[in-house]
Amino acid sequence: MRTRRYPLAAIAGVVSAAVFLAAAELVALLAAKEASPLLALGGFVIDIVPQPVKELAIAVFGAMDKVALLAGLGVAVAVAAVLAGMLQLRFPPSGLIVIGAAGAATLATTVTRPGATALAWAPSVVGVVAGGVVLVALIRRLRPPSSAPEEGVDRRGFLLIATIAGASALVVGLGSRALNGVTTSITAIREALRLPSPRSRVTIPDGAELDVPGLSPLFTPNADFYRVDTALTVPTVDPAEWRLIVDGMVGERIELTFDDLLAMGLDEYAVTLTCVSNEVGGGLVGNALWQGVPVRDVLALARPQEGADMVLSTSVDGFTASTPLTSLTDDAIDAILAVAMNGEPLPLEHGFPVRMVVPGLYGYVSATKWVTELTVTTFAQDEAYWTPRGYSAKAPIKMSSRIDTPRSGTPVDAGTVAVAGVAWAQTVGISRVEVSIDDGDWQEAELSAPVNEDTWVQWKLAWEAEAGTHYIAVRATDADGNLQIQERAPIAPDGASGWQRTLVTVRG
Repeated sequence: MRTRRYPLAAIAGVVSAAVFLAAAELVALLAAKEASPLLALGGFVIDIVPQPVKELAIAVFGAMDKVALLAGLGVAVAVAAVLAGMLQLRFPPSGLIVIGAAGAATLATTVTRPGATALAWAPSVVGVVAGGVVLVALIRRLRPPSSAPEEGVDRRGFLLIATIAGASALVVGLGSRALNGVTTSITAIREALRLPSPRSRVTIPDGAELDVPGLSPLFTPNADFYRVDTALTVPTVDPAEWRLIVDGMVGERIELTFDDLLAMGLDEYAVTLTCVSNEVGGGLVGNALWQGVPVRDVLALARPQEGADMVLSTSVDGFTASTPLTSLTDDAIDAILAVAMNGEPLPLEHGFPVRMVVPGLYGYVSATKWVTELTVTTFAQDEAYWTPRGYSAKAPIKMSSRIDTPRSGTPVDAGTVAVAGVAWAQTVGISRVEVSIDDGDWQEAELSAPVNEDTWVQWKLAWEAEAGTHYIAVRATDADGNLQIQERAPIAPDGASGWQRTLVTVRG
């Protein structure tokens, strides 16, 4: 007879888990916004995930990797909830122990997250109590006295409590999560923000953009710019409350407000950013116009001490990046604290109100979003977020080239076909791009006029395509005469390398 009650016990477990999460989200909304159990647990998973799994997630899900993680956590919670309900029916109080263990896990992750407040424990504790009470109440109605027949089960009472608790959890949980994660006020602040005009602007030379259908634009629109970071939800930072602390091996610790930073004067820069997770021919690269303040000017206020060789930048969400001090202080490198992207304040997901942009370095060692602290230190003393996870502490961007059109899997008609793409070699610049068809001779492509050595250039080649399948390969040469590395290398530990070679079908 008990087995007939297992489906209802499973429902009891799911409802109890929903109540747990809803109560926790409500308390987080009221007392500790950073202590959402599910998000804290998700952040913990991101922190401990092995490097190969991280790369697989980015390759498979792209910008949706965090949505996929939350979905996976949701499935795991549902399975655990079903198990808790059945165990509580069969072996009480083992179901409560499962809920308690879940609460302990979320408690540990919330109180140890960066920025945790004194009440970070409250959401998990209240969630466990609420979920436990509902589980006991529901299972009790599935367990008649030992002398009672199966009909003695209080199904009506069970369904009534389950419906009320489930509906309440749905409304309270989703409502609290929405309010806790709401960005409306910050969005309004961002839209109302008026940045001072930059003292200098980037000059776009004639011929900087080629007119080829399917070719990436010279500047990547903000909505299309790739996003890779460790933030499970986008941090919301009010510029009025933002502070930048510069400390460590410095002559003087300084603290700047957003207005202090703007008062130093903005300039405009054109810089291409690349993620270390970008595969050969991949899309985790973008070019933008940035406005900001040179990092070297900010560091000069603090006076870095002799012996320092690294700056550990810290995000509001706890992420850290290790940037060579010379990359931030060299007058020839335009490393900046950026406040604007493509003519508007930084989008929330790209680091509003302030992020770092450093030409020539992969983002994981330089492009800290929502940056709040710069610690002048040494590579021997400190390491950043990704260094112990299998990546190099220093990571200069490798020269690369990409074929944008024609694309593999998209047939083209025979005749004159424009083969086109982009190439980049930050801090040096591209001098030549060559294309080979079916392993034939290398043909030099036409290049767009470079904006500067820190941005990609576009290239194109007219190809008289014949019907059939063909391989197209591309390689680049930088302004110092170095040829792009042909040998394939994986993403870890310091970026992929190799010539892109793609298969194209030509219709007769």
